[in-house]
Amino acid sequence: MISSDVLGEHTPLREALEQHGYRFTDQRRAVYDYLLSTDCHPTAETVHQSVRESLPTISLGTVYKSLETLVDCGLVMKLSHADGSSRYDGNTAHHHHARCLRCGAVLDVPADETGDLSGLLGDRPGFTTTGFRLELTGYCADCA
Repeated sequence: MISSDVLGEHTPLREALEQHGYRFTDQRRAVYDYLLSTDCHPTAETVHQSVRESLPTISLGTVYKSLETLVDCGLVMKLSHADGSSRYDGNTAHHHHARCLRCGAVLDVPADETGDLSGLLGDRPGFTTTGFRLELTGYCADCA
């Protein structure tokens, strides 16, 4: 059987990794594939549990390193919260997030639903705005 990478399915991943000086590995591919397959904004621990189904020997440390590599390459977003926790998002298109204060669920909010907030931010003396991320907090339907 010919692997999917031989057929070019992972060519954009391979190219992005190589452009940033990283090697393409099965572990990075598995982590990336999992993040593209879900919209639940998983923690590193959740990614580890899921990826172990296809790569039983992958360590949590390797998952953390793979996630940071993918973030460094711009292939994945890292959502860092004030409580020190982090979640990961394979959707790198411009959008925002809503986080439930009770259960921690993170939901995507399309950028067009929040309007153009760049005028509110503007450039400040000594600071040039290049972008922004908005996180709404509240309660999901299950916790409300």
